[in-house]
Amino acid sequence: MSIRAPTLKDADKPKIFQLAVAAMAELVRMAEMGEPLWTRNYLDGTTVLNENEYIQTLPRWIRPKPVGFQREASRETVVVLMNRVNIIEILMDVNQWSAVFSSIVTQAMTLELLSGPKGEAAGSDNGVLQVMTAEFQVPSPLVPTRQSHYLRYCKQLVEDTWAVVDVSLDSILQPNRAVRCRRRPSGCLIQEMPNGYSKVTWVENVEVDYRGVHDLYMQLVSSGYFLGAKRWVVTLDRHCLRLASNMTTNSHTGDVPNQDEERKCMLKMADRMTISFLAGLSANPAHTWKTVLSGTGADDVRLMTRDSVDDPTRPPGLVLCATTSFRLPVPPIRVFDFLRNDTTRNQWDVLSNEGVVPEIAHIANGWNTSNCVSLLRVLDSTENSSQGNMLLVQESRSDPTAAFVIYAPVDLVAMNEILNGGEYPDDHLTLLPSGFAILPDGTAVHRGSIDAAASGGSLLTVSFQIFVDLVPNPRVSLETIETVINLVACTVENIKASLSCENA
Repeated sequence: MSIRAPTLKDADKPKIFQLAVAAMAELVRMAEMGEPLWTRNYLDGTTVLNENEYIQTLPRWIRPKPVGFQREASRETVVVLMNRVNIIEILMDVNQWSAVFSSIVTQAMTLELLSGPKGEAAGSDNGVLQVMTAEFQVPSPLVPTRQSHYLRYCKQLVEDTWAVVDVSLDSILQPNRAVRCRRRPSGCLIQEMPNGYSKVTWVENVEVDYRGVHDLYMQLVSSGYFLGAKRWVVTLDRHCLRLASNMTTNSHTGDVPNQDEERKCMLKMADRMTISFLAGLSANPAHTWKTVLSGTGADDVRLMTRDSVDDPTRPPGLVLCATTSFRLPVPPIRVFDFLRNDTTRNQWDVLSNEGVVPEIAHIANGWNTSNCVSLLRVLDSTENSSQGNMLLVQESRSDPTAAFVIYAPVDLVAMNEILNGGEYPDDHLTLLPSGFAILPDGTAVHRGSIDAAASGGSLLTVSFQIFVDLVPNPRVSLETIETVINLVACTVENIKASLSCENA
């Protein structure tokens, strides 16, 4: 973990406790108040903060917004199929939290637990106060990541309602250090409902410096769309639906037995693959990635390397990650459907050699049929046999704010052993993920959902992770760099050509 953690002094702790109480009070008010603090945007259905009312109504106990910073404030309410206990467990366990919200959170750690429940409350999260640090991302190298040091405080408000609040600690821990992002009181109220459901009201209130954001992403980022409250609640909702659907009978095709253990193995592999893919997308190459070539413009390719040593989930040696972002004049849902479809894969996938890539197994991963984990067999265009020598695991996931198509080649023998109930550990299967992150470009009114957008364009990030050398930390040759950049360029051109024809 490379996040620079500030030093926590004993003299700071009373201030942190006072800040936690004040932040909780502000969060509750922001979650419960209506107009004039919050107004409804009837064009897209979002709730917008009235900043003048906010300044006048709520206590100004945090320093004023820095000059040049912009406020991103939003509120969303959703009913999810998960009980209150499990939601709070996710929020208060940094490992679970960063895994569930891996498309938003790139790194996170708990620096110190300052207080916990006592007496009869022991075993619950009521009263837990912890100091954390995290990094948040828009999945593109053209948008800087946002690092924040903050407290997280959990409290039971009434019998059936709990709250979890975050607020930045930079004014206490690093008063003289310039920051690019500051979290005002943000978090959620969780109300228990019958039959295992919970009502979650999420508030995001962040002050951000937009310097470094590329013009291509400025409209999307400045709208607060991707890192706003809606993004958090739909991610949580999707996680809940995924768990619920996996408890029911899943639809399968092809060679994968309809057994719980095989399904769990496939889903675990997909989770590992997705987290690894998302970690390589952002504009911060810290902790494990080293920058080889830094692309700063649209269509530029950013190259990074990482050494893989003693990691059973990756091939040992040097791995190269190549990433680029660009705009397509096609709605996000059409881009998603095109990229996830096995019948159109040979139109863009250079490595398939224009062969057929049939889906041989399919595991539903939510109520939406487009959310699934697939097993694909790559058949060379010259093969007449129904047997290919390469398999791909692919996860397709979408929600109202974003979509992803992520895949990785897998060893045929090891995969067959896992799926046939063998002893090969699925968490030791090496995975080098590649794929796509698909976002709206911010030019169209999406009515809160990319699924409903029939107009507007897409912002597409393409990323490949490629094994380069068995020896860790060698110099990457110019020939390798040229080959990888050509791979990315050909993929981008194939996608543009296919979707332009389709859109004509």
